Formats: sequence, C-alpha cells, structure tokens
Amino acid sequence: MLPEELTLDEFGPVDYAAWRALAEKDLKGAPFEKRLVTGTYEGIAVQPIYTANDWADGASRGVPGAAPFVRGSRPVADVTAGWSLCQEHAHPDLDETNAAILADVSGGVDAVLVRLDAAARGGLDPDAPAASELAARDGLAAYNLSDLDAALADVDLAKVGVQLEAGAAFAPAAALLAQLWAKRGTPADKARGAFNADPLAVLARDGSLPASSQKLLGLLGDLAVWTQQNLPGVTAVRVGSAPYHHAGATSAQDLGYAMATGAEYLRAMAAAGLSVDDAARQIVFNMAVGTHHFLAIAKLRAARRLWTRVVEASGGSSAGAAMRLHVKTSKRVLTVRDPYVNLLRNTAAVFAAAVGGAETITSVPFDAPIGLPDSLSRRTARNTALILAEEGHLHRVADAPGGSWYLEWLTDQLAEKGWAELQKVEEQGGMIVALKSGWIAGEIESAFAPRAKKLADRREGIVGVSEFPDPQQQRLERPAPDRSEIAAAARHRVAAARQSPDELQTLAHADADTPGARTAAAIAAAAAGASIGQLAEALRLTCGGPAIAPLAPSPFAQPFEQLRDACEEWAADNGHLPRVLLATLGKPAQHGPRSQYARAFFAAGGFEVISDDANSDIAAAVSALQSHQAPIAVICSTDDIYAEQAAEAAGQLKAAGAKSVVLAGNPGAKEDEFRAAGVDRFIFIKCDVLATLRELLAELGVVSA
Repeated sequence: MLPEELTLDEFGPVDYAAWRALAEKDLKGAPFEKRLVTGTYEGIAVQPIYTANDWADGASRGVPGAAPFVRGSRPVADVTAGWSLCQEHAHPDLDETNAAILADVSGGVDAVLVRLDAAARGGLDPDAPAASELAARDGLAAYNLSDLDAALADVDLAKVGVQLEAGAAFAPAAALLAQLWAKRGTPADKARGAFNADPLAVLARDGSLPASSQKLLGLLGDLAVWTQQNLPGVTAVRVGSAPYHHAGATSAQDLGYAMATGAEYLRAMAAAGLSVDDAARQIVFNMAVGTHHFLAIAKLRAARRLWTRVVEASGGSSAGAAMRLHVKTSKRVLTVRDPYVNLLRNTAAVFAAAVGGAETITSVPFDAPIGLPDSLSRRTARNTALILAEEGHLHRVADAPGGSWYLEWLTDQLAEKGWAELQKVEEQGGMIVALKSGWIAGEIESAFAPRAKKLADRREGIVGVSEFPDPQQQRLERPAPDRSEIAAAARHRVAAARQSPDELQTLAHADADTPGARTAAAIAAAAAGASIGQLAEALRLTCGGPAIAPLAPSPFAQPFEQLRDACEEWAADNGHLPRVLLATLGKPAQHGPRSQYARAFFAAGGFEVISDDANSDIAAAVSALQSHQAPIAVICSTDDIYAEQAAEAAGQLKAAGAKSVVLAGNPGAKEDEFRAAGVDRFIFIKCDVLATLRELLAELGVVSA
C-alpha cells in the first residue's frame, strides 16, 4: 500500500555548483562552455540550466495591466477574454475579398486587415499613367468609398474591427474608412480598427515615399489628433518592425528599431498637439515572430518593458505606456516547398504570440508564400488560433511564462540588448536619419551574416527544404487571379464614378496648423465621392520624397528553394532532374550513415539521387554511373574503406564519365592523395552545403556561375 503522505525527502536540494561538477565530469574534459552553452544571434549566452539565482533582482514583475507591463498590458479580467483574431485579406477582386471576409467572420474572426493594392498604397487611382503596373497587384483594387463598401458588404462594422494596410496613402485611405463607418451608421464608440499610418516602415520596405518624411509625419500627427477626438476604439498609428525582421534583423534589433520608430512618431504627434499619453495610446506595435519559441515570447515581453521606459522618458505616465501589440507569424520562416510544414510553424508562432501577451493575432495560411490563400488554408489558419483559445485555453492564464527563471532572464537580456540598439539609432540622429543614410541596412546585413552561414551549412536546418527534403513532392500551386481584367474593371469603375467635388479644394487649402483639420476635410471629400488618387493629390502626396535601397526580405529557405526551382526548370527541358549517383562501397552498415547524409545533402539542392542500398563495390558503382548517365558520383563509406578503395574508385568513376567525383566525409590528412586520384570535392558536417550545390549545378549548366 502507498503511504498516506508521499514525500521525496530522500532527494535533497542540489545546488548549481554540485550540478555543474557532475556535468563537467560527464563531459570527460570537453569544455563546459563549448558543449553546453549556446549563443544567440543577439550575442546572448544561453546556459543549460537556470535557477532562482539567475533572476537578478528576484523581485516581482508586478501584475498584468500594470507598469512596466512585462506581464501584459491588460488586467487579468481583459486577458481572460482572449485576443482579437485579425485575418489579412489581399485578393484584388472586390467580390472575392468580400466572400473571403464573410467566411472568416462566420468562422470566428472578429477583425480583418484589408491590404490595398500597390497603386492605392502609392496614392494612385488605377487609371493614372504611373499605375499601369501597380493596379490590382499585391492587394485589393479599392480606390473610393464605394469600392471599400463593396469589399465589406454585409459585415457588421459595429462588431468586426477593420484595419488598413494603405502604405504611404494612409491619410486618404483612413478618410475612406472613417466615412464608411459614418455611412453605415456605426456609432463612434463602437467602431474598432486601425488606420496604421506607418511611413517609416513604408520607406524601409519599398525604398521610397511619395512625399517628404516631414510631410507624412505631419499627416500622421493630424490623423492621430482627429482619431483621438472622434473614434475612441480606433488607433491611427502603427509601428511595424516587420521590414527589419524579414530582412534578417535580430530580436534585439527588431526591438530597438521599433522603439526608435515609436519615439519618432511620439514626437510627430506631440508636435500636432497631443499629450505623450494620448499619443502613445494612438500607436499599435506590429511585430512578427518565428519558430524560436522562447525567444519570441521573451521579445514580446521585453517590447512592453522597453516601450514603458520610452514613454516615461518622454514625459508620459506609466498608465499611458501600456503597449498595444499585434503579432503575426513571420514570413521569413515560411517555405514554398513542403508548405504543409507551415501549419506547424504557424501554430508555434501563434502559441508564442498568445502566451507572450499579444492583444491581436494574425494567423497566417500555410500557402501564403505561394500565392493568394484558398478557402481551406484560410479556414485552417483561423482555426489554429481558435483551437489554441477554445480548446487549449491559453487565454485562461495571464502571463503563463511569468516566473520561469529562464524566460525572465531572457526577457531581461533582450530588453538590455534592445535598449542598446535604440541608443545606437538615436546616436545616428534618429530612425529617419538612420534609414536614409543606409546605416540600418548595414547593421541588419552584418547581423544576418552569421545566420546565413548556418543556414547554408545546415547547422540551422529547415524541415522539408534543407533537412528531410522530398524532391519528388509535387509543388503546390495557387492560380493567380486575372489582374489585367480586374485592373481594367477598376479603371472603368473609378472613371465612371469620379467627381471633382468642391470638398477637394477645401482639402487642398486645409489649415495645416489646425490639428485634425486636414483629416476632417479629407473625410468630407471622401463622402462627396473623391477617390484615393484625388485625395492624395489634394494632400500633395504626389510630389516625390526620399528614396533609399529597400530592405530586401531574406526568407530562410529561399536560397535552397531557388536551387530547387532551377532544377525543375532544367528538368522541363531535359526530361529529368540533374542526377547524382551515390557510389556506395561495402555493406549497408558501413556506407549507410554517409549515404543517408549525402542523399539529404543533394536532395536539398533539387538533385535526383540514385543509389543502391545493397552491398556495393567499385564495379557496381561504375556500372550504375554509366547506366543512369549520372554526371556526378558521390563515394560513400567508412574511413577505413576510403583508405583502401577511395583512390581507385575515384579514378574509375572519372574514367567512366563522371564530370565530378565527391567524397562524403572529411578527408583530413588524405585530402591531397584523394584529390590527386580524382576526387573534386568533399562534403561533411559544417561544410558550406549551399555553395557546394551551387558550384555543381553551375558546372552542369543548371544555374549561372
């Protein structure tokens, strides 16, 4: 029988020193710091174990809803209500977008983000000469109040929040949405959403602005004043760090650049007459998180702590420093190849966003990197977040990570690193100066280089792409809509509806010194039928602004996926993928480990890998090379067999027609001997996989040298 009270007194407490001594004994002389301590790209050394001693101050971090908001910006009662699920829509067709939005809303989504097309985001109507290649591209072809009304037809705007992604044309687009709320009779206190004015993110992502940064910051301040006075449930400004994140920024850089941008926007809104607290309440921070689970959670917790410090340092109160946080799955971790793995990546990211305290979450469809998502992928995306809430009950615990020694320590580390990045930006003269000078781009490029190296040599693997690839898997396709037809319909529709109301003249001469006046005039012009292009022209958003080299996204899988694409294009002309033969020597138990390594190595680059898993010898390898007409042979076996047979095998394979002979394994002192016998390359753990694959494909004419 079990005792009435089960105690574990026989297992006494073990202090860190005793644990480390035992660990070092098991390492048998290997350095503890090298084997058990791992580094992050932020320069943080992560220990194998954490205790209460690692929580530096050992003090309480307060409660959710109280400064410094590490434990969340909302009090417990609000947290248990869950997060807002906001799904993005960017199909160019009005009817298709409306159908997709209604399906999302009926499926449990309570907010939508409407991304306008490239023409509208640039302040252009579809029939403008400069819009010929931009209309109906990368977003919804909506240009006036009627278009936006059609896209949101039958959506209860008193219950469903609406956000806009309108690029540099945030002021004209905001006028359309504000007027739509008025037209629908939505009470001002019931309207929920975000205008998302974020000109610095536009400059970073697109490389240009249609007007000066000062002009756009002035409009941002004007919009914030009007929004604060008229729509209490709507925010005017967004701080989007995604352009930096997707370009390869570390989490510390992500935090620092977000804080620096927020500081710039606070200054702009203060210049427009808002108090620091009111200005801070007009901002939503939009961040992307990937699959590094703990780092993502710590980043979100650190962001709230840093923003509290920025607001208080700017003269605001702790109450006004409560950050609004909208989190979305990172594009840089999603893959085109084996896209169903994205279901798992998105789940990990949404989980981190939820327990990290995000008020709003966007769950990304698994096929988003391929094209416009279909109904199944949209349904799966929203249900991922809903299951985590309705069945996983993640919102039932406020700040679930709180008290974890590791996560508390990591939050502190990221906060310190992020603050240091903010200080660097301020030393440059602020975020605007740092962007225009190219300093931000240079910092991100330097920070991404170590990760790019690890991705290339597969120390940081990508499942389904660089690790466990399936070269025979059929590529998932998503048919693109007929953008030329949609653009033509938009041109006809907008031209037929276009008017030149007197309100446009009022807008053109609106007093820039009266906060909110230009936004009010723009809304009046939108109500009278003005289009985005007309509003942008009246606001003088067509005179041109700064231009920089845009921050190019760096999806982790892209270099390998480009090789796969090239191989498939080559196969379309040649009837098969580029071939590589595994020249296995000895029994399966002898050649197995290296042949498996080589198989994955070459499959990651798009090769068709040919092998015989049975016992093999040199004669069999030569015969297979000739029968399959493989231009590349990879010798796979043990070091002992290499010493006896590798030189002979390389010579015979070369004589049989192999253009290149590769040996799987580090040759060590025998490299010169093997090369003299005909071995051209060696592949082994930590070699540059990507460079080797590119060189071999270039030799075959699959990619350019």
